[in-house]
Amino acid sequence: MFDFDKQIDRRGTNSLKWNKYRDQDIIPLWVADTDFMAPQGVIDALQQRVAHGVFGYSRPSPRLIELVIERMQQRYGWKIEPEWLLFMPGVVPSLNFGIKAWCRPEQHVITPKPVYYPFLHAPEHNDRPVSYLPMQLVEDRWLPDFAMLEQQAQSADVLLLCNPHNPGGTVFTREELQRIADIAIRHDLIVISDEIHCDLLLEPDAQHIPFASLSPEAAARSAVLMAPSKTFNIAGLCSSFAIIPDSRLRFKLQQAMRGLMADNNLIGLVAAEAAYEHGDEWLQAQIEYLRANRDLVEKTLGCLPGIKIAKLEATYLAWIDVSGLGMADPIAAFEAGGVGLSPGAQFGDKNFVRLNFGCSRTLLQQALDRMVKVIQLTRLAVQK
Repeated sequence: MFDFDKQIDRRGTNSLKWNKYRDQDIIPLWVADTDFMAPQGVIDALQQRVAHGVFGYSRPSPRLIELVIERMQQRYGWKIEPEWLLFMPGVVPSLNFGIKAWCRPEQHVITPKPVYYPFLHAPEHNDRPVSYLPMQLVEDRWLPDFAMLEQQAQSADVLLLCNPHNPGGTVFTREELQRIADIAIRHDLIVISDEIHCDLLLEPDAQHIPFASLSPEAAARSAVLMAPSKTFNIAGLCSSFAIIPDSRLRFKLQQAMRGLMADNNLIGLVAAEAAYEHGDEWLQAQIEYLRANRDLVEKTLGCLPGIKIAKLEATYLAWIDVSGLGMADPIAAFEAGGVGLSPGAQFGDKNFVRLNFGCSRTLLQQALDRMVKVIQLTRLAVQK
């Protein structure tokens, strides 16, 4: 019913992902958007709105607000109120404005490392000192160093959380989130939780838990950032939302954004509404396809000497340890072999590369074949 095997030519469409290697025989598996066509319901809604022909300033529809509220209740058993919702052009701006609003100039922002790179730069953008919270591999899952977090929290106002974690794909359990919440409560931390990948759970028994849903105490000190963008491959339409239960925090954020945050994108709001209204069957099929792609990556690369891949519980972004290959420049080596990946250094660990497997299986197999060849040639060179 849904054809994720279909290869759609994105060249010549000003695609950030595909333009990077324009006119080169390099398969782009880097930036986090997929090559899948959006759900037909989204396409139909956009075409209908475009046919209307008037594109003035807009606000989220009552139906979109209703859909978000229903989604939180149905998926997480979390009852939220309409006034808790703030619709934003993107999660990254929300992250930055949250720091501006809730972190005093002399206090630190705690950010995990490695992590999605805007986390690493947001404190600097807002002239706030930063403390890096190490992510550690524990029983094949990436977890924060809780003892270090306890220490860092003593001089911090804000903790940035990425759940599911990007890169690494950990879906934090209730117990793990509660440990974070307990530390935040003890040290009066505000938690900004980026949960943009919450719909892309690849392990059947994985359960996403919004941070603010843990307890009234967690809700009073947190903002949950979500979007349909990664889920339904509509990132270019710039539509997201923050769920902030505490009225004081909401007011401070709105004050920080005054005159600086753009209005909501009309087309993005239309797409978000259609995605949440009509996209869940498509989403389930996509998850099954991505799960098989993940398994293919792990089966093909994970068994090779010099390569380590922890189990990916969520996202379509494989976090691959290539330190055992002894490459001086892994990205350059794989590009020379015809595959474009994201450098681990960008996320805070130069020993890794990140691979986006949100593409047709045929294209993924071609890329993996090329990577295997690069790895084999590298190991032969080392042995000589």
